[in-house]
Amino acid sequence: MTPAEFLEFERASDEKHEYRDGRIVAMSGARRNHNIIALNVGSDIQRTLRDKDCEGYPSEMRVYIPASRLYTYPDLVVACGEPIFQDEGMDTLLNPRLIIEILSESTESYDRGQKFKNYRSSTSLKEYVLISQKAPAIEKYVKHGDGFWMLTDASGLDAEIILESIDCRLLFADVYRKVNFDVE
Repeated sequence: MTPAEFLEFERASDEKHEYRDGRIVAMSGARRNHNIIALNVGSDIQRTLRDKDCEGYPSEMRVYIPASRLYTYPDLVVACGEPIFQDEGMDTLLNPRLIIEILSESTESYDRGQKFKNYRSSTSLKEYVLISQKAPAIEKYVKHGDGFWMLTDASGLDAEIILESIDCRLLFADVYRKVNFDVE
């Protein structure tokens, strides 16, 4: 399937799919903890972006990474400056600055491996964040000018991390508010 055929298919579908260099992969739904974390982090990001030239989007915003021919739906994505969309549908973002993925059993190895490799080919991406659902733990990768990605991680409910690309402080107590680690 070509990228154009995929977009036509995806826009007519009631379900979300990733397009991985010609292959279509159905995306599964998210559970309670995943959704709570996404809303908690999204709320913090939205407050931070209120007076900035950036826009944040939830998992319904499709992102296209042309170099790897990947269409995907990050859990949270931020674009700064003028958002660039693939076409007039304004549903496929081309210039993500920050991408956040909330790890799950079924996607963790992909999010850490091939998906991150694909994301790194985006020239606009400055920061990639992985948030655990199993325990209060966040990993942050920041791109430096020479293309080198530096990892910072933190754990524990008393920890915090700064999203450098948008100057947003995430307090783990807020990120994980109402999350039940014993359930999932």
